[in-house]
Amino acid sequence: MLDLLWSLVTNFMLASAVFGWFIAQMLKVITGIFRMKKFSVTEMFFGTGGMPSSHTAAVTALACAVAIRLGLGSAEFAMCAILAMIVMRDATGMRRQVGEQAKALNLILQELVESKDPKVTQKALDELAGHTPLQVAAGVIVGVVVPFLVDLIPIFL
Repeated sequence: MLDLLWSLVTNFMLASAVFGWFIAQMLKVITGIFRMKKFSVTEMFFGTGGMPSSHTAAVTALACAVAIRLGLGSAEFAMCAILAMIVMRDATGMRRQVGEQAKALNLILQELVESKDPKVTQKALDELAGHTPLQVAAGVIVGVVVPFLVDLIPIFL
């Protein structure tokens, strides 16, 4: 059991992806403080949308870590690179559109609330579902840098 736990803790690729996600989430809180003028621990760990994209940072860090250890010609890198491309496309495509639709629906809901319609009881929809290309690009930068930093930690040598 300890060997299994140690294998997880010292897995360079997994650690890079987790650190990439965590650092992006922390940066998201910092950028969120400036944007919304409030601090939220819940947003730090569970929030979607925002700057930078933590999903993009995680999959990019994973792909870079695999490239560092197994090489750009490995099948594992090819799989991680394709996964990263899918995640980035989804973040700027479908998920972003869901966020835009939520904004429009929230405006309609606001108008209904203001008209005192008794049937309106629904709370506002989350508008931060996807990412702008800039937020995804920032996630890529975090994801590329993190594995090189993780590689400097002695436990992963």
